[in-house]
Amino acid sequence: MAMEFAINVPNFGEYADPRITAELARAAEAAGWDGFFVWDHINAAFGEGSPMADPWVLLAAISMTTERLRIGTMVTPLARRRPWKVARETVTIDHLSGGRLILGVGLGHPADLEFAAFGEEPDDRHRGQRLDEALEVLTGLWGGEPFTFEGAHYDVTNVQFLPTPLQRPRIPIWVAQTYPHRRPLVRAARWDGLVPMHPTDMFPTPEQVHEMVGIATSLRTVEAPFDVNVPVVLSGDRSGSGRLAREYEDAGATWLQVGAWGIDELRAQIAAGPPR
Repeated sequence: MAMEFAINVPNFGEYADPRITAELARAAEAAGWDGFFVWDHINAAFGEGSPMADPWVLLAAISMTTERLRIGTMVTPLARRRPWKVARETVTIDHLSGGRLILGVGLGHPADLEFAAFGEEPDDRHRGQRLDEALEVLTGLWGGEPFTFEGAHYDVTNVQFLPTPLQRPRIPIWVAQTYPHRRPLVRAARWDGLVPMHPTDMFPTPEQVHEMVGIATSLRTVEAPFDVNVPVVLSGDRSGSGRLAREYEDAGATWLQVGAWGIDELRAQIAAGPPR
């Protein structure tokens, strides 16, 4: 299958206005892009006093203005959300969009501002444990049958959620991993995809992606599609963009998601179309 291309936007600053973000998504669909993903932050320090929007409200607006794009969060820190609330939000967006939602999940960053500032535990291991339990609760509630779960962090007693997602067997789940940590690769191998990142450059090299994909796929125990969605920033003149996309595809990437800090630059990237 050929590589697919998406636009990736923050949920703060100029992008915090749902009308603007929905307009950008509509433009991306018209220009031939395959997906449109939004960040999920609540208090990140990307500018003092920067306005922020709830990602689910942004996705609702995007759902209503597009027909074809795959959409979703890249990525939601499940450890700071109640999984039953996320179950309701994701199924609602899945129905509103006609079955186009993908759920990206991860630990969340930065931990001091997104967790500790609200009295939440910032420790990575603790948040990883909560993330794993939350995924079990989330997918259990998506099943539509009476569901019970008893864990170290969450308890659910005989709860049935309807409706179920439109997508079968369920909404795809992609797991973020920051190079070179291995534990998130083990987690990603249990689900449907990987979102490789780099702690300093924000995106990994094709060589690093190749390494991460090799580890994740070696840990897979089911025969099912496995997506790898790499975030990148392209040069303004797009020189070498097609070659770069092919390098990532050769490394095992199935998606390339393109972002830009400035909204004018992003509009130009959208209008130029995906670097096929």
